Amino acid sequence: MNPLSMTPFDTRPHLNFAPEILLRAQDVRVLLLDVDGVLTPGDLLVGEDGEQLKRFSTLDGHGLKLLAACGVQPVVVSGRDSPALRARLRELGLLEHSVLGRSSKLPGAETMLRDLGMPWERAAVIGDDWPDLPLLVRAHLAACPPVAHAEVLARVHYRTQAAAGFGAVRELCDLLLVAQGAYRGLLEQAIAGD
Repeated sequence: MNPLSMTPFDTRPHLNFAPEILLRAQDVRVLLLDVDGVLTPGDLLVGEDGEQLKRFSTLDGHGLKLLAACGVQPVVVSGRDSPALRARLRELGLLEHSVLGRSSKLPGAETMLRDLGMPWERAAVIGDDWPDLPLLVRAHLAACPPVAHAEVLARVHYRTQAAAGFGAVRELCDLLLVAQGAYRGLLEQAIAGD
């Protein structure tokens, strides 16, 4: 007899976040996120014909899908635009909730928040460099990957342990899901195969 069949599956979450950051994250209903240096490691791979290639983490993509399914809207705000980025956002169902190719991110972010009926008090932001600062300082929850510019590091509430392009966004998604009481149920569904 298989000993695993006699024991219930372990469905306890194995994540730990500080209580004060969970309290801050409870009311978040929109996540504004940068791309280069957040969703990607920040490298720009350019082919001889000028085409751009970007590296994305499937961990981040799955986290964003879980977050959206639980009522927190991910919104991509990027100073860059490329076919590779659009393809990934389309695959994640986020293209319509994206502001791309704008050097000044604040006007596009504010328009997107207004369209969603969300104030800054309901927004989390994850960014890594100066173009993200106007969003980070307004957000109720500001986050960054561990390798971000010093001015960003000095102004955030939360620094992920995971690196940009290697699960930083997933870590923030998990934090938001835990704070809103959705994480354990999602984990149980995943373990059950639902």
